[in-house]
Amino acid sequence: MEKREIAIRKRKRIRNLLLLIFLLLALVMDYCIYQYQKGLSEAEDGSYKEDQKTFDEFEGSEPQFGEMNILLIGSDSRGEEHSRADTLMIAHYNQNTHNMKIASIMRDTYVDIPGHGMQKINAAYAFGGPELIRKTIAKNFEVDVHYYAVIDFKGFSKLADIMAPNGVEVDIPYKMSYGIGTTLQPGKQVLYGDDLLAYVRFRHDRLSDFGRVERQQEVMFKLKEQAVSIHNLANIPKLLGAADPYIDTNVDTRALLSIGKGLVAGKSKEMESIRIPLQGSYENESVSVGEVLKIDLSQNKQSLQDFLSLNHS
Repeated sequence: MEKREIAIRKRKRIRNLLLLIFLLLALVMDYCIYQYQKGLSEAEDGSYKEDQKTFDEFEGSEPQFGEMNILLIGSDSRGEEHSRADTLMIAHYNQNTHNMKIASIMRDTYVDIPGHGMQKINAAYAFGGPELIRKTIAKNFEVDVHYYAVIDFKGFSKLADIMAPNGVEVDIPYKMSYGIGTTLQPGKQVLYGDDLLAYVRFRHDRLSDFGRVERQQEVMFKLKEQAVSIHNLANIPKLLGAADPYIDTNVDTRALLSIGKGLVAGKSKEMESIRIPLQGSYENESVSVGEVLKIDLSQNKQSLQDFLSLNHS
C-alpha cells in the first residue's frame, strides 16, 4: 500500500510539473503575441504592411547546416513602379554560433542578369524585384539566398529610431550635404533617423559609392549592437511588431525571433563584413548602360563563397 501511495504522489508531481511547464509556455506565448501586437499598433502605416504582396514569389531554397543568407535591399523608390535598388547586402546568420556577417555588393557591379543581359546589378530589382536579384546572384556568384527583406528610405529612418532610440554615434570626416536633403557637419556626434539615413546615403566625395558602402556597414554593425544591448530578449517581440510595416520580407516571425534571440546571446561577437568587388579586382568602364564596375568574376565569386562559408564538406 505504501509503494502505491508513493507511485501516486510521484505521478501527481510529474503531472503538476507538466501543467506548470505548459502554463509557463502559454504565458510566454501570450506575452510575445501581446508585445508584438503592441509594437505593431505603435508603428505608423509603412510601405509594406502586407508582406509578400508587393513582389513576385521568392523561390529561395531552404537553409542548410543551420546557416541562412538573407538578401537585404534598400530601395530608392519615391513612388514609381520600377525603381532600382540603392543598397544590396547579404546578411549571413549562423544559428549554431550566432555569428552574423554582412556582404555588400556594389550597385554598379556589372553582371549578367537572367533575361536582360549585362547590366548593373541594381537594375535587377527594377526588372524583377527580389527574386530576380536572387537569380542574378546565383548565376554570377553561385551563392544561394534563402530569404529577402526590402526597406525603403522612410522605413530605414523609422527602424533606426526603433532599434537605437538613443541614436548612433558616428565620426563625420567632412561636411556632407549634396544629394541628401540636409547638411551634416564634421565631427563626432549622435545621429537619429533621417540624419542617420543621410549619413549612409551620401556618396559625393572622393570615395563615391565605396565610402557609402563603408558607412552602411558601419551603421549596420552599430544598429545591431544597439538593438541587442538596449532591447533585451523580452523586448524583441515588440521590436519586431514595430518594425513590421516598414519591411517587406518572407522571413517568418518564428525565424525572426530565433535570430533576435541568437543576436542577444551572441551580442559580444564582432560582425564580419566584406565588399564585392574586392579592392583591386575591378576596373571602371563606360558601357551602354553607363559607368560600371567590371569585375574579375572568378576572384570575387570565390571570395564571396568563402566569406559566406558555403564550402561544406
